[in-house]
Amino acid sequence: MRPSCLQKSPMVLPFCSACRFSRMLVLGAVLFTAAGMARADDFIVYSPHVQKSQSEIELRGFRYDDPRADFTGGRQAELSVSHAFTDWWKPEIYLARYEREPGSRGRLVGYEFENTFQFTQPGEYWADFGFLAAYEHQTSSDLDAVEFGPLMEKTAGRFTHRVNLIWEKKIGAGASGKYEFRYSYSGTYTVSAVFRPGIEAYGRPSDRSYQAGPIVAGEWHVPGTTGSIEYRIGVVLGINASAPRRTWLAQVEYEFF
Repeated sequence: MRPSCLQKSPMVLPFCSACRFSRMLVLGAVLFTAAGMARADDFIVYSPHVQKSQSEIELRGFRYDDPRADFTGGRQAELSVSHAFTDWWKPEIYLARYEREPGSRGRLVGYEFENTFQFTQPGEYWADFGFLAAYEHQTSSDLDAVEFGPLMEKTAGRFTHRVNLIWEKKIGAGASGKYEFRYSYSGTYTVSAVFRPGIEAYGRPSDRSYQAGPIVAGEWHVPGTTGSIEYRIGVVLGINASAPRRTWLAQVEYEFF
């Protein structure tokens, strides 16, 4: 949840403030260039919290660092916008999704409509609960897909733990009835608002791929505005041979009311 001092009356995405947003996106581009362009669906641990009237512009992604032919050169990136219309529902639209598979050229692969639902209030139960539901449209030859699953978060002192359990199913002509499952975990320790070191872990049983490694996250309030900039960088290491040896992660997000 964001500090109450940032809460203002509801507003729509102020695209008229093009200069401010351009600066945020340039900052994101710099980070991703340093980390090697990227994406994030499989490498993000969602929070179940929804902050009413908050809007977001987000750029995130990953890059494989592995000389093996199945992984070398692989990277993905996503650009999205969202706005929380209520205190329990936040829709998000992925405007652009870039992918470069190992051994091939980069391409734009589609769009996504994602929804986060907050089910409980912070501290109401032993953990905070929410739900993710998304529809993914492919502009390439791949099939469309739906994703859904519970989101959980628990804060104890300076420690914050998150767990996501996500199922994915391909839809359309030729799709099988198979569901693919993945899970993710994030544990961070708040040293300060701008510095939260931690660890993330990802498992994709259908690919027999398991990874874990260190990350650093934080948030800066933008002086004179209702906005803040969040960042997250890290690297997850392959635990088994089927996983990439190293995957670099990066994320930058501008939030405002």
